[in-house]
Parts: sequence; C-alpha cells; structure tokens
Amino acid sequence: LPLRLQSEGASGFKRLPSRVPGLLHLEKLYLCGNRLRNLPDSLTQLQGLRTLALDFNKMEDVPLAVCELRNLTRLYLGSNRLMTLPEEIKNLQNLRCLWVESNFFQRFPRELYDLPQLKSLQIGDNRLKTLPPDITRMQALKGLWLYGNRFETFPKILLKMEGLEILDMDRNKITEFPSLRRLPALHLFSYDHNPVEGPPRVGEEVLVVGEGAAEFLEIREARMERRRKAAEEKAEAEAEELAQAGEEPVIHGILKNSNANKSNSEEAEEEEVLEEEEMDMEDGGPLVDYEEELPYETQEMLGEGDLLEFEGDELEYAMVQMDYEYDEGPELEDIGRQEQRA
Repeated sequence: LPLRLQSEGASGFKRLPSRVPGLLHLEKLYLCGNRLRNLPDSLTQLQGLRTLALDFNKMEDVPLAVCELRNLTRLYLGSNRLMTLPEEIKNLQNLRCLWVESNFFQRFPRELYDLPQLKSLQIGDNRLKTLPPDITRMQALKGLWLYGNRFETFPKILLKMEGLEILDMDRNKITEFPSLRRLPALHLFSYDHNPVEGPPRVGEEVLVVGEGAAEFLEIREARMERRRKAAEEKAEAEAEELAQAGEEPVIHGILKNSNANKSNSEEAEEEEVLEEEEMDMEDGGPLVDYEEELPYETQEMLGEGDLLEFEGDELEYAMVQMDYEYDEGPELEDIGRQEQRA
C-alpha cells in the first residue's frame, strides 16, 4: 500500500510519526515537503518498502536507516541539503532509480558505483564541473540527467558509456559538443541553454532538444524522406525490369521461393534467433524491459503528530513548490518530463 504523509499545517512534520514504522506492509512512502532532518532507526522495520520519497526536506545527510531498506527500487532525495552520500548506500543493491537533484554535490558520488541495478540517475541542479574517469563502471546506467550544473566542456568520458539512452546537459556552459554517434543506444539528447549554435552530430533516430534543434530535425526528416522515396523508386524500377525479362519479381528484397534456396547454416541461424526470442518472451520480454507507465499511486493521509487519518482512496499530490510529478514508469523515470519539454 502507498502512504503519503503531510501535515495539516503549512510548516510540515519535523519528525516521523511513531506509528509509521509499524505499517509493515507498506510499499510506497512519500514524505515530501516536510521539515525532516533525520529518520528514526525504527524505519528499518519497513523491509517491504520499494519507493521512498524524501524531496523538499532539510536533510544534510542521508539517514542511515534508509540505507537498510534493502528492497528499495526508487529513492527520491531532491531539494535537500546533501553534499555527499554515505558509504552504506551500497546496501541498496536493488535500487534502480535515484534522484538527488537540487542539492549541493560538488563531486560526483563514487559510492554509486556499488549499485549494480542503477539505471536512472537524476543529479541535475548541483555544482558538478567534471565527471570521474571511472564513471564507466556504472554499466547499467541508461538515463543520466546533468542539467543545471557547472560544466564548461563536455565530459568526454560519457562517449564510452555506450548503454546511455537519455542524456540531459541543459543549462551548463558548454560551447562545443563532440559527435555523439559513438553512443549507439542514445534516443534523447538535450543541450538547451548552452552557448552553442546548434546540435552535435547524432544518430538518425536520436531526438535532440535545444537551440537550432527544430531546424536540424526538419532537415533530417526531409533527407530521410528523400532517401525513402529514392529507395521505393529504385525497387519499382528493378521490379519492372525483372517483369520485362520474365523473371520472378523481388518482394521486399526476399525472393518468394527463398525458403527453398536457404542453406542449412542459414536455417540453423534463423532457428537460433527464434529460440532466443522465445526465451526472452518466457523471461518477460527483452533485456531492456521498460515497465508499464503507471500513475503516481497515492493514498492521502493527513495527521497531526502521531494521529493519521485517511482522506480518500486516490487524492492528488498537493505540494505547491514541486514542479514535477513522480513517474512510476520505466527505469528512466523522467522520460515523460523530457518528452513534454521537447
């Protein structure tokens, strides 16, 4: 069950109500917009917790009790006063999404290297100027948000992170970007509000967001359309030539009777591919299995002190100062935000 905890007053809670750690079947706990500086050790009783949101509090350190919630998959710590992460965060071996935006990190937290499942890292609006050369150890990382930091040059070490699918470098001071074609998995690159004239070279399937990106995308689309038409015209001309010569026409590049002409090795190759696809389906899909986009599940609970009282089954989040919503979707939780901005 989810629990959203918010004070009736505007000031917010200073401490966690003592009854909360006793809710042993709790899976999602939202404590955003309060005045929490720490959390009690009794929080470790919530071993079923998978999502914990502590945004907009006053934490200067990550509570050690949080590092003992070993089944956490999503942890939101944005808009606090953090400068470092504790070594104990390595206990969160199932963590897939971490948001630490709008804090005071001056150095990239190397403690994250010990989180093998981490796929989405939101570390925008901090004070980073460089990235460490061993960040490539984060091999599972697919989404990286570095907007609003202090980069003056593009961190070229990122070109070695071939698994990156989303990269956000908005609002830095970068004057030149290298070609990003060395990132074969890249789907979205955002570079808005940097002192550059236009987008870098990217793969043809990459969506780019920034100054000059719209014109770039139009030109690219027109070029791709010309290629499609040229390919169609060529295929039609070849089919017509074959028809005039009395030969069997080619359909989509494969002869109608191609099955009869396949070698044993080709057939074995196809069978192997089909077997791999069937195994993927049995395992729940391909390796990059985005979870279904789910709404931000809530069960609003208001209370004074230790008294909690249900106010409805599905009430909307009422935090005024928050300009985003949690996305309980895939590993790349912030993809909705990027698409809207694009």
